[in-house]
Amino acid sequence: MFSFFKDDGSKGADIYVDLGTANTLIAVKGKGVIINEPTLIAFSEVSSGKRKVVAVGAEARDRILKTPGSIIAFRPLKEGVIADYDTTETMLRHFLSRPGMKGFMKRPRIVISLPWGVTEVEKRAAIDAGKAAGASEVILIDEPMAAALGADLPVKEARGSMIVDIGGGTTEVAVIALADIVYCQAIRVGGHKIDESIMEYFKKRRGLIISQDTAENLKINIGTATPKKDIHSMSISGRDADSGLQKSIEASSEEVGNSMDHDINQIIEAIHSALEKTPPELVSDIIEGGVVLAGGGALIRDLDLRLQNEIRLPVRISKDPLLTIARGGELVLSDPDLLYKIQLEI
Repeated sequence: MFSFFKDDGSKGADIYVDLGTANTLIAVKGKGVIINEPTLIAFSEVSSGKRKVVAVGAEARDRILKTPGSIIAFRPLKEGVIADYDTTETMLRHFLSRPGMKGFMKRPRIVISLPWGVTEVEKRAAIDAGKAAGASEVILIDEPMAAALGADLPVKEARGSMIVDIGGGTTEVAVIALADIVYCQAIRVGGHKIDESIMEYFKKRRGLIISQDTAENLKINIGTATPKKDIHSMSISGRDADSGLQKSIEASSEEVGNSMDHDINQIIEAIHSALEKTPPELVSDIIEGGVVLAGGGALIRDLDLRLQNEIRLPVRISKDPLLTIARGGELVLSDPDLLYKIQLEI
């Protein structure tokens, strides 16, 4: 535990950081979400084996689109945890020195949320990266707890609530009561895995090799959890798997939905598993209050209806699901008692 909470319960934290696989969100106490940008860093090769950071976040994404040949793109997180410590530190330091952040405070206390069930090594990597980026203290909390708070679930009460957070790298199904995670099931299915499934489908079924950006656009624009319903189409371009030449085709929402079906079924199975392993008295609370979806995956068309039909429980999408975790993280900045209860031990 962190001693500053034990010594003075009135102390809170200053900044919340959600180091997501796809996006990094940073909220400042009293100011809301200041940064919401891709978890991405761009390098240029200055000499053999030496790299120079040229852009971070949204700027890195734009630079890669403009000059893809001369820029190396790197995502420092994989499945919600730090895969490259030095790059994560560089990215975090850059974000914390932005004009909206710079001068806010010299050595802030930072809260970082991590996926459920991370190892001690992964916890330590997050703490070290935060301190190296300028934090005086780093407090860790679970992402499902932050998501539940951001979705306005009654996490402090004795009744059970269920949050399903579908992020870029993982999906976490958590049951929460009395400011504690009673049960959580985490699976390696998220936005990136769904994109890969779409890419694989079109390569095998249509003989077209498409980029991850194209797959993501398909998912966002015409993707659906109910493939047979309300079919749409979209023109996409890629490389012919046989000839290697560029070609365009019309892709249907039914195809995109079918390509995502296995991943969606895994999410459904995780929810069923969580309900089976939750104490009966809390299951009755969930039946009454329903299941809440958060994260970018919650925006897949008709996913809430599909889940509702499959699990036979009310399902709703949290307000602005992409920002749900960040809102929850911001709330704990002003609630030191709650932060003390939910912080992770290391």
